[in-house]
Amino acid sequence: MYNTYNVLKVQKLIDKRQISFLSLKRVNVLIYLDNAATTFPKPESVYTSIMNAMTNYGANPGRGSHAMAIEGARIIYETRELISELFNFDDPLRTIYTFNATDSLNLAIKGLLKKGDHVITTSMEHNSVLRPIHELEKYGIEHSIVQCEKDGSLNIDDITKEIKDNTKLVVTVHVSNLTGTIFPIKEIGEICKKNNLIYLVDAAQSAGVLDIDLKKMNIDLLAFPGHKGLLGPQGTGALIINNNIVLNQIREGGTGSKSSSVYQPDFFPDKYESGTPNLPGIAGLNAGIKYILKRGQKSILEHEKKIIDLFINEVKKIDNIQIYGSDDISSRCGVVSLNVNEMDSAEVAYLLDTNYKIAVRPGLHCAPLAHKTLGTEDSGAVRFSFGPFNTEKEILIAANALNDISSGKYN
Repeated sequence: MYNTYNVLKVQKLIDKRQISFLSLKRVNVLIYLDNAATTFPKPESVYTSIMNAMTNYGANPGRGSHAMAIEGARIIYETRELISELFNFDDPLRTIYTFNATDSLNLAIKGLLKKGDHVITTSMEHNSVLRPIHELEKYGIEHSIVQCEKDGSLNIDDITKEIKDNTKLVVTVHVSNLTGTIFPIKEIGEICKKNNLIYLVDAAQSAGVLDIDLKKMNIDLLAFPGHKGLLGPQGTGALIINNNIVLNQIREGGTGSKSSSVYQPDFFPDKYESGTPNLPGIAGLNAGIKYILKRGQKSILEHEKKIIDLFINEVKKIDNIQIYGSDDISSRCGVVSLNVNEMDSAEVAYLLDTNYKIAVRPGLHCAPLAHKTLGTEDSGAVRFSFGPFNTEKEILIAANALNDISSGKYN
């Protein structure tokens, strides 16, 4: 249905509302392969839902009894229900809205761990996990980092080896943002359940693409953004708090409930949601999840697997390119990172952008230990990440561009 974003339709929407949108002409010719950072384009319903919220009921939900506030509150609750349906979770009120996956992970990690606790994580984690955990060293909280394999995969027995008497939490990514490696979260959840540990999953690269079933996978805390696989806008995300876990809140403020008290409410979700919510963003997230539920995660995953398989097979034909991660397509999702000759990853990304209008991401991808695991901590890597609207034609163009760059034909 989509191969590139339909700029003309959106331009009509923008012109109708007299809104400025820069760089439309450039976006029209762009091949966007940076979906691991944020998905683009979004389904058209996402844009229209955001605009509808802004123009028709853009009041403060939960803070008034008038029709606009009530409609905003309805959308916010309906979106909690959609999230619960997507992840097979029974209590929508235990879905806590956040700004992004980083915000969710900070709430989970800092809201749970106390002095004397021990947490286990892995070398393939994003800094959104690593930095909060290292920050907590200052407060007497220990951690162990399980070293992953060269292809980014995890030996789950290595998690068991790190369990200590004071271990409280295990945190792992579901899909690596560097290699696309899929972690065996169901098996890790079973280890945690057996050892009475809490399991936090970073689903930044998997939510909306891979099946995540909270009832079957023994996941206690699920952190995810709205702006990636869920196809919503930036500034949205959530943390699902499962299995009767209670976290300490990390901020206090107005909630619209128990306003006569100077103390934070102690019930879900108000305990963790202070301040005016991002109503337009949540409305867009609502539309993104509805799109996924209608199309089906299986269909999206099959499309992305097909795209990845084509890309890897085409790039393997090119000399002097190293691809990182597993050769087994079934064990990876969404992301392919590589390097070309001895070229700096930033230079390759620059050439792809300026000469071919292909958007990718170079560098260390906020995952320094993952790069160290792969041996790319000095060079970084060029990351190609795919979404539900990329086409085979775009993949072939990208492979041809890499062939040009590898052979020096780009000048």
